[in-house]
Amino acid sequence: MTPARTRAPRRRPRRLLAVALAALTLVAVSACAAIPVSGDVRSGQTIKDESVSGVDFRPDGPSDGADQTTILRGFIAAATGAQNNYAIAREFLASGFSQKWNPRQGVTISDGSGSVERVGGRELTYTLTASATVDSDGEYTQAVRPTTSTLTYQFVREDGEWRIAYAPDGIILSPVRFESVFQQHELYFYDPSYDFFVPDVRWFLARSSVSTRIVSALLAGPADWLKGAVVTAFPEGTQLSLNAVTIDNGTAQVDLSSDALRASTSDKLRMRAQLTKSLASVASVSSVTMTIEGAAITLPETGSSGGVDAQQNPDVDPRPLVVANAKAGYASGDSVSSLGGGIGAQVADLDPTALSLSASGTLAAVQNADGVWVVRSGRPRLRVDTRTDTVPPAVDDLGSGSVWVADRGDPSEVTSYSVAGQPHQVATTLPKGQLVSFEVSRDSTRALALLQTSDGPALYVMAIIRDQDRVPTAFGAPVRVQAASGDAVSAAWISDTDIASVGQTEDGPEIVRTTIGGKSSTLPKPDGTATTIVGGSGGSLLLRLADGAVLQSTGGGWESTGVECAVLGTQR
Repeated sequence: MTPARTRAPRRRPRRLLAVALAALTLVAVSACAAIPVSGDVRSGQTIKDESVSGVDFRPDGPSDGADQTTILRGFIAAATGAQNNYAIAREFLASGFSQKWNPRQGVTISDGSGSVERVGGRELTYTLTASATVDSDGEYTQAVRPTTSTLTYQFVREDGEWRIAYAPDGIILSPVRFESVFQQHELYFYDPSYDFFVPDVRWFLARSSVSTRIVSALLAGPADWLKGAVVTAFPEGTQLSLNAVTIDNGTAQVDLSSDALRASTSDKLRMRAQLTKSLASVASVSSVTMTIEGAAITLPETGSSGGVDAQQNPDVDPRPLVVANAKAGYASGDSVSSLGGGIGAQVADLDPTALSLSASGTLAAVQNADGVWVVRSGRPRLRVDTRTDTVPPAVDDLGSGSVWVADRGDPSEVTSYSVAGQPHQVATTLPKGQLVSFEVSRDSTRALALLQTSDGPALYVMAIIRDQDRVPTAFGAPVRVQAASGDAVSAAWISDTDIASVGQTEDGPEIVRTTIGGKSSTLPKPDGTATTIVGGSGGSLLLRLADGAVLQSTGGGWESTGVECAVLGTQR
């Protein structure tokens, strides 16, 4: 990981609906944009900022003779109208404050209508229940529990009418309104080996200028919580040269500053791949052309390097990976096809309680009553950890591969073992609790930890920080996301953006699907007692019940796979 490809944290002042955001018991994440300090001043292109969501709200402006409460509620309702930089909402503001208010500083997503209270002759408060926030960089933070916040608004008389003389920066939207005017997009970075694309989910206004906002955010670098785990091909300081991305007949024209000239041909190919992947969610973009200070760049259309071959959200075998009938392999009905290379027999002989298999199928991590074992094709099995109170081990495919072992009683005790058995203690700041599940993403850049705490299940995502030899050394700051309620059972990666957690309740297993940097949903409840959940093929889920039956998620619920097993394994 060279200095030209990594991003050092840069600070930028921000005011994000301070009262509302402080109340959310979450780890804040942010990414910072580079600000040019030299070079000629250039005129940028005018951005035509029109709605592209199919919904263009036209809220009402203030009415004559309206009292303070009506003005306040009208101002909050006008946040749905982003046209002309929220011109209608600004009509509710005093002339001296109208241009000081920054609606793009953040969004508070509020469930239900807030309550208004008077605290003075010219001051009202607005109390709301916040379910999530989005900051100025488009990063979505979901409240683990709905949080009550109180915002203060001040008023002044202008030409006989009440106007707002002070309001917190940012806007307030209901969940329905938010989904109508904002859209989810993924920025794409690389793992340190450039083998995988790693997504960074953001939310931007559904305006015609969204392509410019996506590219600007991509050039600014990953969210704070991902820094150190992912890399970018853009040289440090690279920005949009004309401050806008233009789209002509489906082709997005991205003109970069001269900083991009420092990139090698391979890195330019990777840069183009990052832009192509990141703009793929924009309906009006079908291809990307990259220039530097207006000059065309000659690059091959395809190739074996430069990020072209990097994988995005790799899939797994659609068959459940199981241990059943004294065999370890892929199951179809009552039959089990043993893993090749002699791995299947070695795994089965260990009488496993947990199993994780690498993407290549040549490395397996096995847990049994004697500890954790590394099983490799053509090699004798190796016991790397003798502890018996650990959570199911995880496999890491980066480099020659490694096996992760985490202590059930102490979440700070996480060890990454090389395939030769060399231990590497990995520093973590996970809170105290009973660790239930630990899993590494298929791109080997992030870890997922499910804990049972005094407040119930807690689910965290962390970046994996590595040294120059790709050896894990630490985790980034844990980001808490929505978890299932009840007694924590298991958690898994579904895709490169989505995770799932299971909690056992009196009414059965509760399964929650969460997008990292996005929303959560509760899946239908299957009957029975859950023991293990793993990611299946094509974004599906596999769930093992206490009686050994394996279920698969469907669009409307769960259906039997016809497989019964002693262990349901995790595929990379």
